[in-house]
Amino acid sequence: MKQPDSTDMEVVPLILKSTKLASVCYDIRGPVMARAKQMEEDGHRIIKLNIGNLASFGFEAPEEIQQDVIHNLPNSSGYSDSKGLFAARKAIMHYAQQKNIAGVGLEDIFIGNGASELIVMSMQGLLNTGDEVLVPAPDYPLWTAAVTLAGGTPRHYLCDEQADWLPDVADISSKITPNTRAIVLINPNNPTGTIYPDSLLQEIIEIARKNRLIVFADEIYDKVLYDGVSHTSIASLADDVLFVTFNGLSKNYRACGYRAGWMIVSGRKKHAQDYIDGLGILASMRLCSNVPGQFAIQTALGGYQSINDLVAPSGRLCKQRDLAYQLLTAIPGVTCVKPKAALYMFPRLDPRMYPVNDDQKFILELLETEKVLVVQGTGFNWANPDHFRVVFLPNADDLVEAISRIARFLEYYRKRYGKK
Repeated sequence: MKQPDSTDMEVVPLILKSTKLASVCYDIRGPVMARAKQMEEDGHRIIKLNIGNLASFGFEAPEEIQQDVIHNLPNSSGYSDSKGLFAARKAIMHYAQQKNIAGVGLEDIFIGNGASELIVMSMQGLLNTGDEVLVPAPDYPLWTAAVTLAGGTPRHYLCDEQADWLPDVADISSKITPNTRAIVLINPNNPTGTIYPDSLLQEIIEIARKNRLIVFADEIYDKVLYDGVSHTSIASLADDVLFVTFNGLSKNYRACGYRAGWMIVSGRKKHAQDYIDGLGILASMRLCSNVPGQFAIQTALGGYQSINDLVAPSGRLCKQRDLAYQLLTAIPGVTCVKPKAALYMFPRLDPRMYPVNDDQKFILELLETEKVLVVQGTGFNWANPDHFRVVFLPNADDLVEAISRIARFLEYYRKRYGKK
């Protein structure tokens, strides 16, 4: 029999995560999703309305893009320039010209492993401890997480549901302090599907100009537009403010897994050269973004834009948006601003009928009861537990089934907890 030695008697200390992660969360892939995965492993079929992962719902990247990536695989074994392939950046430069963003050269463009990598990079390159960044509420939670991870403090400004989720300019101004470095704009917006008019963009530019703020513009859904609306890049409206604009192939071109995104630095660059040099250092540290995905960019940005067929009134995305909106707003106590863009809805629950105190617990109960997965509103840094986000990517039959299950759960919930 083995005798215990001294090492067997030691108390092994726990290995803890970095304290920098203490306030960082990303509930779109959080603990409720982990529970859904466990349920799937146990044999349950879960209808997922939580993530805008288009390929999972039959939305594939155009074949022309696929073929160009395959054709160029033999040329993809080596590193590219740390900012990206010349041809890909040239195509992005031309796209910036189409969006009327002035003064963009090749050196102003950084290609990354999706826009997500570049969002994190842009915050790491800018923020010191105590610096503040204005972030919308609700937001795409990566922005809040990226600010926090970089040592900054996110200050959430209100997007007003009563004004179709447009940012509240007065609230933005009230949140500015001497430590504020930048403002984040998500347009078209995730999770609300709102698109911002030029007049509002001009007001935000004036705030940035007056307070010497950088504008970070997340425009990843700029082609996913319904009802004939158009999108204006905020960077096209001024040249005396520093803009950093993010986009990529994930949504417009249904190529989430290609991890091909970019950021464009424009506007008042002369006074930001040290920051831009810092972005170059960070780009070099990760060597380059994946090269096969970069080969998709030039093909995607040129030629026929198949997203237009999907968002047209007869297109699958538009029809599914209309169906989801109709079904959700037919549920007693559920209201929703109809999205003009993107892939999501952010419905509200009447708190008198649905007195939810913990919305993560609420969506977990929905998952376990009805096998439908959504994301709670507080996961998007919305303060009150009265919203949730729905992805309308599943086909019509699955949408009808999923929302009927949500309706059944809500009927049970209001009968059990609602105020009589």
